[in-house]
Amino acid sequence: MNILVTGGAGFIGSHVVDILISQGHSVRVVDNLSGGYLSNVNPKAEFIKGNLQSNKITDKTTRDIDIVYHLAADPSEGLSMFSPIYNVKNTYLASMQLLTSCINNKVKTFVNISSMATYGIQAEMPMTETQTPNPIDPYGFHKLMFENILRLYSRIHHYNYVIIRPHNVYGKRQRLDDPYRNVIGIFMNRILHKKSLLIYGDGEQKRSFTYIDDCAPYIVKAGFLHKTYGHIINIGSEEVITLNELTKLMCEITGTSVKIIYQEGRLNEIKEAYCSSEKASDILGYTTSTNLKTGIQKMWDWAKNMDPQKFRYNKKLEIKHMPFTAWNNNYLNK
Repeated sequence: MNILVTGGAGFIGSHVVDILISQGHSVRVVDNLSGGYLSNVNPKAEFIKGNLQSNKITDKTTRDIDIVYHLAADPSEGLSMFSPIYNVKNTYLASMQLLTSCINNKVKTFVNISSMATYGIQAEMPMTETQTPNPIDPYGFHKLMFENILRLYSRIHHYNYVIIRPHNVYGKRQRLDDPYRNVIGIFMNRILHKKSLLIYGDGEQKRSFTYIDDCAPYIVKAGFLHKTYGHIINIGSEEVITLNELTKLMCEITGTSVKIIYQEGRLNEIKEAYCSSEKASDILGYTTSTNLKTGIQKMWDWAKNMDPQKFRYNKKLEIKHMPFTAWNNNYLNK
């Protein structure tokens, strides 16, 4: 089949591309390289550098395509509170431009990679697909808005769709220089710098983390199974851990004894965020094959061979007042 992967130079997207190519498909990748790297792109894929806000780009990339895997986004949930216009353009409007071109070019199936941010704060854990979304930041709202539009247009234009909500995915190729999200990557980069690990709040926040090899194959599978069409599906491990426990595990695996420093809590941080994978198990045959300790060891084996990276802070915030200290003044680079 002819397949388009948006964001295919990024972390999850590049793994999706690799799997599709290994299965013999013809894969086209579109990415603006704002968060991904050309080195991540499989050399057997056709690569087009471009922004999905451009009708010229979306029309070109969706021609003669059977399935679209849409992973391109600017996924800095908390930071979207300070860049709402940038985020709506790069998340919602870019997705709408892509969908418009998909409809015009008669793409048969649209696999939308949404976000756990759509859940926001929930009264009960784990998060399930039947819960009413309650996003608490612009990124979550924009992802939810597009989910709703995707369903609406499918009734009119009769394409297949499936919505995947991955939960805290980590592993090889994840950016280590992002100061706003992906705590495992942040911790590893700090360890490479031989600096203390920072915990925002009391460290009792509960999370589950999903290794990339337990995520990307099921994203791929979802595009080919008719029984997935029309569904929202969580993909995530059910192994729950606190951040305090995570720091101990990180130090054990990396063989370091860096200091743990507690800081003010993050803005709007959700205390508990982990999902049920029951639906993914029923429909996709999902199973968690890599436990957290093994997954972190695999990621560390990759990361420790890299040079420490300077954290890349956003210098073009639209809302200038930043009341959270750690996102000010290159805090993690000090």
